[in-house]
Amino acid sequence: MNAETINTAATVIIGQKVRPGAETAYAIWQDNMNAAAALYPGFIAAEVAQPTDVQPDWVVVYRFDSISNVQAWINSSTRQEHLDRGQAYVDGPATQQVISGGAHAADPLVTVVVTHRVNPEQVEDFLAWQNRLEEAEKKFDGFRGSELFRPIEGLQEEWTALYRYNSAADLSTWLSSEERQGLLAEGAKFSDYELRTIDNSFGSWFAFDDKGNEVPPPSDFKTSIAVWVGLYPTVVLLTLALSPLEMPLWLGLLVGNLISSFLMSYFTMPYYVNRLLKVWLWPRAEHTVAWTNTRGWGIVAAVTVFWVLVFYLVTAVFWSLP
Repeated sequence: MNAETINTAATVIIGQKVRPGAETAYAIWQDNMNAAAALYPGFIAAEVAQPTDVQPDWVVVYRFDSISNVQAWINSSTRQEHLDRGQAYVDGPATQQVISGGAHAADPLVTVVVTHRVNPEQVEDFLAWQNRLEEAEKKFDGFRGSELFRPIEGLQEEWTALYRYNSAADLSTWLSSEERQGLLAEGAKFSDYELRTIDNSFGSWFAFDDKGNEVPPPSDFKTSIAVWVGLYPTVVLLTLALSPLEMPLWLGLLVGNLISSFLMSYFTMPYYVNRLLKVWLWPRAEHTVAWTNTRGWGIVAAVTVFWVLVFYLVTAVFWSLP
């Protein structure tokens, strides 16, 4: 497979400050925006992350199969209509970076996105300076690699650099280092830049291969629902199993929580929940968001009703707990 074949996918990273108190409304609005994006050609996946100590903005990452399809979505009237409706929830303009091609790390790392405006006559000097930065970074603990992306004509004028680290502490060591300060002084003519840190501690937003065959990890909301689906039958069955021992409440909860933790980790989640909700937790690119969510919520509802009925019959009709 040649380089032209594999370097076709495009990632769009959008950062947005949200007005205090509008977080819930914004999250709903953003879900609707993502559902609209999913209907456009070339859409692969979208992931939304809330602010963290490292990352102050809400961040949305879109993955499309080509730059042309990214342009079609970014410039669409559909997207503009959604943006107009969402103005009441946001605080100031968003930041946006578009990255074409490249192989992204699938590890849960901390990623720094830096965009530079570079005069055309200074490109060679800029590239040499970037090489010196990378050589210096390689000597620091936690550095996991970097990528540099050229401007995209008609879509983005800036150069975009990605730097990945094992942790926020490793990143902080580099950002505050004397070596970096010295290199920034050397590259003073490239001081027109923006730096933003993305906290990937709950999953990698760049977990795609070059064909876009992978999708990001499930959102925190989906993960919470999935845990609930598995936790309910696990806890009730365990309670029924331990009830003949007639342990006091404090001891029963201690023992029950320990056993349920192991059951959830080693059996319930990998062999029951993840298989049952696979289509919803890791949607396939050929399915629309509406189809995926309808199927996912249908499975959640059906399974919940099944277990409620079973446990009602067991505990209220056929057997009564002591």
